Amino acid sequence: MPRMLIGALAAAVAMFITGFIFFASPLSLIAFRTVDDTRSASVQAALAQNIPATGTYVVPNPGTRAGTVLYGKGPVATVHYNAMGFPVASTSAVVSGFIHESIVALILGFALLGISGRVTDFASRGRIVVLFSVAASGLIHLGAPIWMRFDWTYAIYSFVADAAMLIVGGLVIARWFLPKAPQV
Repeated sequence: MPRMLIGALAAAVAMFITGFIFFASPLSLIAFRTVDDTRSASVQAALAQNIPATGTYVVPNPGTRAGTVLYGKGPVATVHYNAMGFPVASTSAVVSGFIHESIVALILGFALLGISGRVTDFASRGRIVVLFSVAASGLIHLGAPIWMRFDWTYAIYSFVADAAMLIVGGLVIARWFLPKAPQV
C-alpha cells in the first residue's frame, strides 16, 4: 500500500507536467477559439443578464416546443457558465487539480496492481495502460462532437491531452511501482 501511494504521487507529478504542457502553455491555443475584446465584453454582458447561476446550459432549451424549433434553426450553444469568475492562474485550481490527478493515478495503480500477478512484463502492462487510456479518453471526449455536434478541434485536443496524461501516469506506475515479474 505505501509503495502504491508513492507510485500514485509520482504518476500524478508526471500527469501534472504533461497536463501543464497541454493546458498551460501556448499549445493550448490549438484547442480554443476566441473573439476580440469588444465581442467578448458583449457576450459576457449578455451571459450575465440572461443566465442566473453557475451551471451548464443548453441554449435554446430543446425541452420546449419553441426551443425545439429554435434549436433546429440554430445557432445552438452548450454553455459551461461560472457566474462568479476566477483568476486565470489559480493556486487553488492547481492544488485541486493535483489532488484530482493523484486520486486518478491511485485508482489506475490499484487496477494495475490487480492484474500484476498475471501480466508480469512491462511491455504487456504498458500496452494495457495505452489501450485503456485511449479507450477512456475516446469515450469521454470524442462522443461530444458526435452526439452534441460540438467542434472536433477541442474534442480531439482534449482526447490527445487526457490520453497522454493517463498513459504517462500509468507507465510510471507500471514501470517502477508494481511487483517485479518472477524470475524463471
